Amino acid sequence: MTLAITGGKVLTITRGTLEGGTVILEDGKIKAVGKDIPIPAGAEVVDATGKWVLPGLIDAHSHVAVFGEPFVEPHDDGNEMTDPITPHVRAIDAINPDDPAIPDTLSAGITAVWTGPGSGNVIGGTGVVIKLAGCTLDEMLVPGTESMKMALGENPKRVYGKQNKFPSTRMGNAAALREALVKAQNYMEKFRKAEEEAAKESREKGTPVEPKYPERDLKMEALARVLRRELRCRIHCHRADDILTAIRIAEEFDLDFTIEHTTEGWKIADVLAAKGVRCTVGPNDLYRVKMECQNFNLANAGILARAGVKIAVQVDGFSNTRWLPVHTGVLVRYGLPEDEAFRAVTINAAEILGVADRMGSLEPGKDGDVAIFDGHPFCSFTRCEKVFINGREVYDIRKAGLPESGRRSRC
Repeated sequence: MTLAITGGKVLTITRGTLEGGTVILEDGKIKAVGKDIPIPAGAEVVDATGKWVLPGLIDAHSHVAVFGEPFVEPHDDGNEMTDPITPHVRAIDAINPDDPAIPDTLSAGITAVWTGPGSGNVIGGTGVVIKLAGCTLDEMLVPGTESMKMALGENPKRVYGKQNKFPSTRMGNAAALREALVKAQNYMEKFRKAEEEAAKESREKGTPVEPKYPERDLKMEALARVLRRELRCRIHCHRADDILTAIRIAEEFDLDFTIEHTTEGWKIADVLAAKGVRCTVGPNDLYRVKMECQNFNLANAGILARAGVKIAVQVDGFSNTRWLPVHTGVLVRYGLPEDEAFRAVTINAAEILGVADRMGSLEPGKDGDVAIFDGHPFCSFTRCEKVFINGREVYDIRKAGLPESGRRSRC
């Protein structure tokens, strides 16, 4: 199927803005973007005159379809808070494609999110990138996007301190993380030695000898992937000192990492920029819900971006993820440059999630994920009118109120 979106204000994100531009979608991909480009014969035409046309927005840190709505115990699947170290648990085993947060989020022009465990544990397990269309997880999942959730600060120490268990302090959090990573290093070393001994024996006997590997340990296997930099670490931190602890440990173990929330990032923006640390910022409707959030500052995103830190804006939410565009507009009001704001919910988010080859900008060859807005996307008066994922219409505001319409379109 070929689709032509014509006449709109096209924000390509990486290649400028086209007034009265055209976006051609074909076979699930973006075929062409430009002005005065020919419309393929037989293409379905969507007139976007007077509208804004953007790549589908991305929330780089959410819990959509994992925690589960409505919040009725024991429906909550967001944290396996029976052990502070649970790297082997996976969000894909909890994601509910029927979660009502999915159509709510889609209606805001958001086509993809990273969703995963919460921050109750020092190591909470893996999250993934999903697209917000499809009847099953396999249809929604973006392969190869697993990353490991970690957390420092108040959450894990509160959860386990209340149980009179380790860790109950910030020192304990850092020690628990280091201890787990060292155990994984030792586990990897056992495999290396097994292979080394098998190779030596093979040379001596002149015939192949199978290594005698240790018994599998799913926790250690998951952390071994972290140590090999196959999995990026998403480290939850609010306070500046926790952010610096996270960086210190990440550098000690040569981890591929991002800082999540970065609430006091404005205090150390120069350090984050100098070290090339990538950050997600949010939630940006935060109140002083915890002591570590007392220095929440709406100017944070702008300060970080102007310092040269790569940021993505996040809601850290569920169905409230729909407010990502509005939150981003508020950040512009408080100093986030407008061009950086658009990047923060598109290409920057895609780069932080490792999917910039597929999404985050309107470029030929990328996935056909497009959102059409009836005004400036970050204005609270604006409505998202249409959304396309993989070149197929999955949301139309005119049909959204009809029974079953959202379910049919997403599937």
